[in-house]
Amino acid sequence: MSEYDYLAKHPQEASYFNEAMIGFHGGEPPAVAAAYDFSSFETVVDVGGGTGNLLAAILERHTRTRGILADLPHVVREAPAVIEPRDLKDRVTIESIDFFKSVPSGGDAYLLSHVIHNWAEDQCLTILGNCRKAMKSNARLLIIEMVLPAGDTPHPGKLLDIAMLVMPGGQERTEDEYGTLLKKADFRLTRVVPTESAVSVLEAVPV
Repeated sequence: MSEYDYLAKHPQEASYFNEAMIGFHGGEPPAVAAAYDFSSFETVVDVGGGTGNLLAAILERHTRTRGILADLPHVVREAPAVIEPRDLKDRVTIESIDFFKSVPSGGDAYLLSHVIHNWAEDQCLTILGNCRKAMKSNARLLIIEMVLPAGDTPHPGKLLDIAMLVMPGGQERTEDEYGTLLKKADFRLTRVVPTESAVSVLEAVPV
């Protein structure tokens, strides 16, 4: 079975994994919340958002915004322990989903943080397609990933690229590669916003 199927059947290991992801991505949530202006969005949908660490950082900085945290049932059942101590319970709706089947509709912005790099291209297109179906025409898709520089420039994402290839079978991408992928899913890449962490925010719109 895949590692994600394994985690779904082993709650203790899943809990360790969730905590490890918060630790591994430590400085990213506040960096993303500071670098990208979320203030115009009434509702932000975090697709595959884990236990809500990134969404919580965004909502803490943008106090008029509400959030929907959407992930697999065994993942989101641990989300209240992250959301409630930060006094965000009344601003976050938690939904159990399988993003290969559907995602919540009606959001103004859709986050995919460290989701796309996990999967092969056909699986990525399924996830992106489900987001596209759920989105309003003026909504934004925000992919948070390490964007690889072209050529032989050193970058931590290149080591992560090897790890993603070996473990889940995914990959990291350059800006041009993300643009090509998004075009296949009927999105247009509009800009890449760097942050003070290793990740950037790739903004895309439906076409």
